[in-house]
Order: sequence, then structure tokens, then C-alpha cells
Amino acid sequence: MKNGWKEAAGRLRAWLVAQEKRLVVWANGRRFERGVRRLLGVWLRTITHAGGAFFTLMTSLAVALLAPAPWNEAGWQSLTAIVISHIPVYVVKRKVRRLRPYQALKEIVTGTKKPLTDPSFPSGHTTAICAFVIPFLAAADARLLPVLLPAGLVIMASVAWSRIYLGLHYPSDVAAGAVIGTVTALFVTSVGWMPAEIP
Repeated sequence: MKNGWKEAAGRLRAWLVAQEKRLVVWANGRRFERGVRRLLGVWLRTITHAGGAFFTLMTSLAVALLAPAPWNEAGWQSLTAIVISHIPVYVVKRKVRRLRPYQALKEIVTGTKKPLTDPSFPSGHTTAICAFVIPFLAAADARLLPVLLPAGLVIMASVAWSRIYLGLHYPSDVAAGAVIGTVTALFVTSVGWMPAEIP
């Protein structure tokens, strides 16, 4: 019975891995109508940088220092969430050491001149964008939330999809990153952390 469960689990894992690879190859293949492919490519190659360390850290710091309340508090919480969330990302990357899709699959074309070479799992960009956006959504009042929530969801989803589209991550990489970034941001905002000296 025990061996049967192991075999079933092994088959399920192999099936999931195969489906994940198939999805990456499909997304990276950009099998869309030419005009749609061009617009989508421009959008995803641009928005992917929103999940980078420089953009998320510098933007949250600028908002924390320059914006009025409650956005300055959201800026500090965003900055804190980004930094904290990358501790588990760093640890897991060095434990798992998963190759990126473009390194493991010959069909993948990154379309970037200098693709990242650090381990694939989890996605740091997806972690960062979720940790960055959620504190600002939490700070929005009932008047702004109907506008900011869809915008925030589109930005987070676009960054996550761009990492798959560019052949830099598997779906499980971005899913894990989204969970880490979201949980960290929710924890930081629930605590309501903010530097004591900042009014």
C-alpha cells in the first residue's frame, strides 16, 4: 500500500512537471496574432522591471519619504515587506537551486540580453511586486479601492506572467513568489509597522 501511494505521488509529480514545462513553452512561444504579440511583448518586457529590486525599493522609499499620510506609512510598510520577503527567497533559492526554463529547455528564447542566472525557485520579481503593491492597496479607502485594486491586480499578474513569458520562471516559481510576497505584506500591514520618528 505504501509503495502504491509513492508510485501514485511520483506519477502525479511527473505529470505536473510536464504540464508546467508545456505551459512555459507555450507562453514563451508567443503564438498570438502578430499585432497582439507585438503589443503584449512590449507590455510584458516593460512591466517585468516593475518587479525588480531597484524599482520596488526606490519607489517605496520615495513614497515613504515624500508622500502624505496614509501613503507614507504604506511606503514604509511596502519597503519593509520587500526586504523581509526576500530573506526566505534567498534561502530557498540556495536550497532548491532549480535551473531557469531557458537554461533547462532548448525551446525557450528569453528575448533579453543578460538573463538572470541565479536559481529559478521562487521568483524574486513576483515576490517583490506583491510585497510592494499590497500595502498600498491596504492603505486605500473605500473611494479609491475600486480603482486601485484592479490596477494592482493587473500589475501583479502582469509581472508574474512576464517572468513565464520571458522564459525566466516556471508557474510554480511565480506562484511561490506571490505567496511569499503577499503573506509578508499582509503580516507587515497587520502589524502596522512604521518608523517611530516619522510623523
